[in-house]
Amino acid sequence: MPSVGAGAFEIRIHVLGEWRVIYVAKFKNAVYVLHAFHKKTQKTRKEDIELAARRYKQIGAES
Repeated sequence: MPSVGAGAFEIRIHVLGEWRVIYVAKFKNAVYVLHAFHKKTQKTRKEDIELAARRYKQIGAES
């Protein structure tokens, strides 16, 4: 998900509705889950993307 940051990806889960997990796994010792949420519309809400992007910056992944 380039809108979140370099190396961020999305897992799509289709169980009891639509769920999404946004994560980054470009570090040697950790996989960070940036945001997990129930998706209620076809388009991902701007607020969900912004929250994941803020958390991405908090872990120092901008480089």
